Amino acid sequence: MSNLVNRYWKTALFAAIGAGAGFAYWRFIGCSTGTCPLTANWTSSTLMGGLIGLLAAPVRKKNDTNQHKTKEND
Repeated sequence: MSNLVNRYWKTALFAAIGAGAGFAYWRFIGCSTGTCPLTANWTSSTLMGGLIGLLAAPVRKKNDTNQHKTKEND
């Protein structure tokens, strides 16, 4: 479990920040008429912000130990 947390904490942080920004956008700016599809209610705005934050998260590269060993032996 801690390995999973250590691996994806940055991704979760970016998603949480995005969700918070989406909620804040709905709360403070939002849609006054209620006809806007993304900002008419807080759930869609928060989910869209979380998705954008998730997409903005840094990509983690997989460390391949075999690749490191072959480079050292060359």
